[in-house]
Amino acid sequence: MSHNKVRVRFAPSPTGGLHLGGVRTVLFNFLFARQHNGEFILRIEDTDQTRFVPGAEEYIVECLRWCGLEPDESPLKGGPYGPYRQSERKPLYRQYAEQLVASGNAYYAFDTPEELEAMREVERARGNHSPQYNHAVRGHMRNSLNMDAAEVRELLDKETPHVIRIKMPTNEELTFTDMIRGDVTFQTNIVDDKVLLKADGMPTYHLAVVVDDYLMKITHAFRGEEWLPSAPVHILLWKYLGWANKMPQWAHLPLILKPDGNGKLSKRDGDRLGFPVYAMNWQDPASGDLTKGFRENGFLPEAFINMLAMLGWNDGSGQEIFTMEELIAKFSISRVHKGGAKFDYDKAKWFNHQWIQRTGNERLAHLFLPVLEAKGVIAEPAYVEKIAGLVKERCQFVNEIWDHGFFFFVRPDKYDLDAVKPKWNADKQAFFGEWLSVLLNQEDFSAAALEEGFKGLAAAKGIKPGELQLPFRIMLCGGKFGPPVFDIAATIGKNETIDRIALALDLLK
Repeated sequence: MSHNKVRVRFAPSPTGGLHLGGVRTVLFNFLFARQHNGEFILRIEDTDQTRFVPGAEEYIVECLRWCGLEPDESPLKGGPYGPYRQSERKPLYRQYAEQLVASGNAYYAFDTPEELEAMREVERARGNHSPQYNHAVRGHMRNSLNMDAAEVRELLDKETPHVIRIKMPTNEELTFTDMIRGDVTFQTNIVDDKVLLKADGMPTYHLAVVVDDYLMKITHAFRGEEWLPSAPVHILLWKYLGWANKMPQWAHLPLILKPDGNGKLSKRDGDRLGFPVYAMNWQDPASGDLTKGFRENGFLPEAFINMLAMLGWNDGSGQEIFTMEELIAKFSISRVHKGGAKFDYDKAKWFNHQWIQRTGNERLAHLFLPVLEAKGVIAEPAYVEKIAGLVKERCQFVNEIWDHGFFFFVRPDKYDLDAVKPKWNADKQAFFGEWLSVLLNQEDFSAAALEEGFKGLAAAKGIKPGELQLPFRIMLCGGKFGPPVFDIAATIGKNETIDRIALALDLLK
């Protein structure tokens, strides 16, 4: 490791929802920065104005906040290397593009859209199915490589629309060391002359990412493996701009794959298989389409982060549940897998189930209150906490507190009497009649006291307590489910317990 302070960045484009693969990239950046007492930067790459979506930047910030992955520097927080939005840095980039032209590593290209299309037509006719503006083509296009200096100057003075392209070297091999993949080698011939500066003066991703990483003193760049083909362009730009010794260390993270096949997990797979792919709900402002997120689907941020950390990484110990503190302590890039990781929604739910059980009842109650409000149920927070504690071990999601404990808030509207009737008899009817009068005078309504009284009365009547507990449960809950039955009675309280027994006895007569 160099003596430079570790600085890493996440640099999304504000074009829509935040895919879980993006959040995992943030997480790995964040863990690495925290582990090395470094800094984590959020930079917004909004150079492509045609794809800009209003609200997307705010959404990204909110996602990171929910996940607990707050940046040290960002458009919102500011910092010593701002501005942190590329669109606000626009004047910076042209000088570097011009510097590359001056050193012979880039050139002005004046080709019109029609001329570019004509070139592609010719190439396709030759059997080249994905035509590119590259070393084989540039010699007969309208660019400064094929013009004398006076002609170029005249076109520039007239403000003729043009782009600046990198001049890729021919027949060279480029090698760099990836922190995950080891040495990666590229042939320069297969890479086209990428546009660095567009006709509107905005840089493309290629130029902006290199200039910004340099100016922001980024030491390590972690990004998805889909960026690997761009690496040769970026390596050459670091070299051509004279910054080779300042180039960050690269790590290209493995893709997150579809659960049921090959290829990168997409939003469409989520729609098709019925699970979220975005961190939070995203509503497209243009179409109004809503894409569901993990947050709104009932995931705890700790579970979401824990699940993402295990997609493509483990610490080798077999441990699966990690707090953020443990992840910061244990994470290492050397244990990130090279191969893609298949997303498994059942496993994601398992993580959430684990985390719900590790979460305090007060916080669960706070998260569950909106669910109750939506159902028109008014309950004291302290009461809701108690219920959360009784049923959370059955819940994969916070909203399932209702499914496993609705009878704590409302009386059952149907009773599974078929489960009781076959073995129901006069003795049992008499037992519950007597049990009712015992309860009326019962002072101590704790679960332990109720259980003792219930079992004592059963013994006196010569009936096995087990044969009475199921009917008692169905009287309180309506069915064969729920936590221990005396806990239920103690929680709903004396009056409600008595009313429910009386109601059910009427039905059983």
